[in-house]
Parts: sequence; structure tokens; C-alpha cells
Amino acid sequence: MNLQGAIDLGAVAAAREAQAKAAQAAAQRAADPVASNLIIDVTTASFEADVITRSMTVPVVVDLWATWCEPCKQLSPILEKLALEYDGRWILAKVDVDAEQQIAAAFQVQSIPAVFVVIGGQVAPMFQGAMPESQVRQVLDALLLEAEKAGITGRAGIEQDAVQDSSIDNQAHQPPSDPRFDAAEAALESGEWDAAAAAYKEILSVTPGDAIAKIGLLNVNLLQRTDGRDLAADIENITLDTDSVLRAADSTFLMGEFSDAFELLIEHLRNTAGTDRDKTRERVLELFEIAGPTDPAVAKARIALTNALF
Repeated sequence: MNLQGAIDLGAVAAAREAQAKAAQAAAQRAADPVASNLIIDVTTASFEADVITRSMTVPVVVDLWATWCEPCKQLSPILEKLALEYDGRWILAKVDVDAEQQIAAAFQVQSIPAVFVVIGGQVAPMFQGAMPESQVRQVLDALLLEAEKAGITGRAGIEQDAVQDSSIDNQAHQPPSDPRFDAAEAALESGEWDAAAAAYKEILSVTPGDAIAKIGLLNVNLLQRTDGRDLAADIENITLDTDSVLRAADSTFLMGEFSDAFELLIEHLRNTAGTDRDKTRERVLELFEIAGPTDPAVAKARIALTNALF
């Protein structure tokens, strides 16, 4: 039986060769300590740690590609070259859409190459298709400016060492506490929400990227919204109205049911548009920040949110 009319044997051989080259390139990156830190191959299992968690300190550019994709063969080397050239100001996360179909589905990829950026846990599209190096540089420079505005200014391979050095230094010297944070915490303990919010806002006016102050202010806002409310009633009396959903999500979150709160908001986001959709998205991102990037409920919900948004 002649099967050559049904199967393109040349294409099969080319695909195998491309897969072998991709595996070889991955092995070479792994052997290079610099490249392995700046250019990473991401799987569904490693997505939370390699992309979401890292994006809290340094922008992560996600390159969705496949071995059979000709434009990918043009773009990927450019991205890899620039990742090394920018020296840790951003990380390149490569996703083989054939091997990692769950990630591709979450990003709702229609064509490849498709490039996204994750900054502070938030996903945004960059571009689709191959682009010349000069245009890719322009896009990267623009995203770095946006990352700086968001307070994401770390560098791959540097921030961890800095954290460790800071920890050792703090243990050795034990500097006095910051009176600005002392004032905010004292106001929180006494239930003076306005004073606590003002203290955190004062810190952020000087250091907009201060992560502790950001989370502190988000916590105060949550406590202000729920102060004096019947949490159980908010959940039991929920309606399709966006404000009702937001109240129920806040109450569910405060009762420790993070997964249920995220699911409620993301499902509502899928069925709304305009201002209501924006308010819902903003609320779920705020609750993500409060729960923290290492919470298992956040890891699962981020993928669901990406799927709902894109």
C-alpha cells in the first residue's frame, strides 16, 4: 500500500529535525548559567513559578511557538538574542504550544508566533507574527517603561542575591522600624481605616513601587468596604448586579474561601462588558495581591482569568 500520497514524508522529516534542533538549543541554554536564567522553557507545571511569580520582580516575555512554525524560526532567535543583550531586565519564557496545550488554551492563541508580557502577575498581549529586530526592540523598550511605572524594576539573577544580602544585613544590623509603617499598623490595629489608608498612601507617594505599602492599602480598602456588613447575608443575597457580586466576593474572601471568591468574580467577568467588566477585573486582581502569588488558589485562578480575558 502506497501511503506517500496521504502523508508528506518530507514534512515529517523536517518536523523531526526541527524538534531535534529545539531540544539541542534547550540543552545548550541549560548548560549556560547566564542563558538558563534569562531564557527558560516553560511547562504547565512550572508556569506559576517561572512566569507569574518571577513577574512580580522582573517582566516576563512569553513566546508561544512550535517546531513546525516558520515565522517562529525567524522571531525566536531575535528574542533570545535580545534577552541576553538586555542583561536580566526581562526574562524570556518559551512555550511550545504543541507540548503545552493547556497554556496555549489559557492564552487563547489563534496563530503563532504570539508574544505576551506578564508584569506583576498581569498578562498583556505584545504582538503576533514575526517582526524585525528593530521593531521588537521598540516594543521591549515600551514595556520596560510600563514595568517601571508599576514598580517592577528587578533584574533576573540579581534580585535574589540582593534579597539574600539584605536579609543578612538586616540580621546583622537590625535597623529601627520605619515610623511610617508603624503609624499605618497602629491605625489598622485600632480600626482607624482612614488613618491607615492615609499612612500607606503617604508611603506610596514617595516610593510608588513599595510592595508592602501596596498590599497594606489594598487590605485597608477591603476592610473599609466590609466594615459593619453581614458577610453571610452578602453571600446569601447575591444577585446578577455587579455591585452585589463584588460584595459577595469580598465577603467570601474574608471568610477564607479564596477559590470561591475568585471563581465568582471570574465567572461574572465572562458575562459582563464595559465598566462592569473593568470593575470586576480590578477587584479580582486586588484580591490576588492580598492573597499573595504563592497561594494555590491564586495560581489556578490566574490561568482562569487569562482565559476569560483573552
